[in-house]
Amino acid sequence: MGMLQHGQVVAAFGRHFDVETAEGIVSCVTRGKKGGIACGDRLQIEMTGTSQGVIKSIDPRSSLLFRSDEFKEKTIAANVTQIIVVVAAEPAFYEDLVSRCLIAAEAASLKIVIVLNKCDLEQATQAALKKLKLYCDLGYPLVTLSARQDISPLRPYLQGETSVLVGQSGMGKSSIINALLPAAQAHTREISQALNSGKHTTTHARLYHLDDDSHIIDSPGLQEFGLSHVNEMDIAHAFVEFRPYLGHCRFSNCRHLVEPGCAVLEATMAGEIDRRRLGTFHKLVR
Repeated sequence: MGMLQHGQVVAAFGRHFDVETAEGIVSCVTRGKKGGIACGDRLQIEMTGTSQGVIKSIDPRSSLLFRSDEFKEKTIAANVTQIIVVVAAEPAFYEDLVSRCLIAAEAASLKIVIVLNKCDLEQATQAALKKLKLYCDLGYPLVTLSARQDISPLRPYLQGETSVLVGQSGMGKSSIINALLPAAQAHTREISQALNSGKHTTTHARLYHLDDDSHIIDSPGLQEFGLSHVNEMDIAHAFVEFRPYLGHCRFSNCRHLVEPGCAVLEATMAGEIDRRRLGTFHKLVR
């Protein structure tokens, strides 16, 4: 048996992983059916060559962020403390994706920061801020910046955290990494104006160290974020503004759809809960 070493996954390429150990980067594979390993995972590896190894076991995780549909789960990052949802003034972002990212983060008990990038585009920025006001009103921090000009507004939020950047393609996640870590030189491409959507730039998740206590994971662009792994009760709890009303409905098994005496529906009628958010919730549970 080869020597066992402890390390952390700093890049995940399907079934191949770059693992950072005290000795340096080791290129690792899994044997058998060990799936679901994510960027950020800490694990034991067995050395099979000078810089090659096999993953033997995964350490217990402090957190796991993943998305799922009815057929499969896709792990995004492990052992992170916060999710940074990146949207841009241009191209237009899907609000549904933002909602789903927030729910996944709440369900995994992660801190949340929303970043609005490309704020040098004034008109587009005003329109984007209008869309995001709802989330600011709920208490989610919103950082506005243009990553290519000045990344400093984001830095305080990264201190002492292990953050994962999440968002659809073309929002400028790679530009944020470039600005924070010029040496990383993540590939950035011009947005495809014709499609008003981003080109896929990052194809795999990668972890970078900002300093000894602060780390950031760049993840591939998402076009959708499935939440099949989150049950209905947890989805309701992930809507922060629902929480004061949960448990106060007439029926203990209330689904907050059309039931009489539903505290969530009554709060919406009274203007305490935004109708758009209730609509999002109904879409998800139906």
